[in-house]
Amino acid sequence: MLAPDVLAELDGFIVELNRASSEVILPLFRAEHGMENKNLALGKAGFDPVTAADKGAEAAIRQLIAARYPDHGVIGEEYGEDRPDSEFVWVLDPVDGTRAFIAGLPLWCTLIALRHEGRPVLGSVGQPFLEELYLGHAGGSRIIDRRGERALNVRPCPHLTQATITTTDPDTYFDGAERGAWRQLRDAARVVRLGLDSYGYAMVAAGTIDLLVEGAGINSWDIEAAIPLIEGAGGLITDWRGDPLGSDGGQVVIAGDRACLDEALVALRRSAT
Repeated sequence: MLAPDVLAELDGFIVELNRASSEVILPLFRAEHGMENKNLALGKAGFDPVTAADKGAEAAIRQLIAARYPDHGVIGEEYGEDRPDSEFVWVLDPVDGTRAFIAGLPLWCTLIALRHEGRPVLGSVGQPFLEELYLGHAGGSRIIDRRGERALNVRPCPHLTQATITTTDPDTYFDGAERGAWRQLRDAARVVRLGLDSYGYAMVAAGTIDLLVEGAGINSWDIEAAIPLIEGAGGLITDWRGDPLGSDGGQVVIAGDRACLDEALVALRRSAT
């Protein structure tokens, strides 16, 4: 458990990191962003986009961390690992939802998490085009936006039949068994929305979405920022078996209500990896 003064200092720093990353990203959004296909350089099939915003924002974040906390480790999507076994490790995805970014849709987010002794203790989901920053830790979660600062809380939703649920793209990111589990949830739910990427994490924390699921392709940098945010807002985040997430990502389910999560896990456990 971090001392309150240490947590407050780090909480303030994560706001600084989001501000610095947004200064890099926003001039490139809906502008010339230098998109490349990472798979071409690796000799792989398929499309995995990266832009100057992804690279520039992660570089800016890493520079600030190195200057302020030189003993901290960093894991990032674009530039890999630096001392990943340190007591404190920052986990970065500067533009989560690059496909949304290159399409001009303000659903991409900057994800920043801080691990302490292997466990995410602080996380932020930032959408600077909308001027929204969602932050969470053990003391609670909050949003900072144009209206000021206020607490975040998940909402009650005891049954899937009452739920609004989301995933990014079941056709692209789920295998056959995962798609079958998703169809069960989709058929039971009241409202289904697709394509939110990590902005969906923020909406669960804000109490507008009840359940989010993603498949086995989720990496640590895709999800660790959500863990303190969701838990600080009173929600739950597990793998498809209902167990805590490991440090490498994997299948994810996020819920605002334990009863709704339990109903979802009936379908998800059959396709758990």
